[in-house]
Amino acid sequence: MAHLGQRNRLPVVREGPPGYFLDDGEGGEILLPGKYLPEGARPGEGIEVFVYRDSEDRPVATTETPHAMVGDFAALKIVDISPGIGAFLDWGLEKDLLLPRREQGGFRSVGETVVVRVLLDEKSHRIVASTRLGKWFDRQPPAYARDHPVKLLIASRTPLGYKAVVDNLYEGMLYDSELSGPLEIGLRTEGFVKNVRPDGKLDLSLDRSGFARVAPITNQILDALRSADGQLPYNDNSPPETIRSAFGVSKKAFKQALGSLYRKRLITWTADGIALVKKNPGHKCPGSGVWPFLG
Repeated sequence: MAHLGQRNRLPVVREGPPGYFLDDGEGGEILLPGKYLPEGARPGEGIEVFVYRDSEDRPVATTETPHAMVGDFAALKIVDISPGIGAFLDWGLEKDLLLPRREQGGFRSVGETVVVRVLLDEKSHRIVASTRLGKWFDRQPPAYARDHPVKLLIASRTPLGYKAVVDNLYEGMLYDSELSGPLEIGLRTEGFVKNVRPDGKLDLSLDRSGFARVAPITNQILDALRSADGQLPYNDNSPPETIRSAFGVSKKAFKQALGSLYRKRLITWTADGIALVKKNPGHKCPGSGVWPFLG
């Protein structure tokens, strides 16, 4: 049986002018248009395809892979809006994905990136999207310990911080008090569990807690310094997004790691960044004096 909104491996039944016809597993056929025919495919062989509905509401196959499948949460861009119908999202296929007006959850505009759940509508049996994410989360409290690493999709802004989709299953919150700067809606990043609530929602952080957070970052900074001839253009004044891009951590955690390294006299401040401390006159640091080799 072919599953709408999923990848399927379907056998080729026959070849015709429009392409290959695939066995849908229920006595019917699904067209794979000629432009998607894989090289060397022959009748009787199985082909890996994604199955959805075309503009005439018929099941159709493609060898392309969409940005999200049924059951996924994803960040997709609005490419068109029909006031009486809804918004249309770019999900990587020739036919755009419909975000019905009833599922929009607020005013939307072309060019906006929205986080949606991709689902199979029970009434129309069409693949659609919904920004009403709350009803799709697993509310059974997960068995996550503190500092358990999780995959995050930043979903929306709230007065307290940012809601996030956690591991494509759960709802979580990143609080402003724990962040060093704004986050982009649709950002995918790694985070850590701070607390699991009885209602199944998670309190989150972008960094580990306590020493478990700082120690790996200090090692990362030292490794980066060694690879850069003892100097880096980062310090307390570097923008949060620059720190996140370079080290994958928040500015708050980065500053704590710098403080730890400075107290241990492993680094020193420069005019525009940091450097390994100057101790051993036998090891030259190009353009800046000398620095020790830290093994």
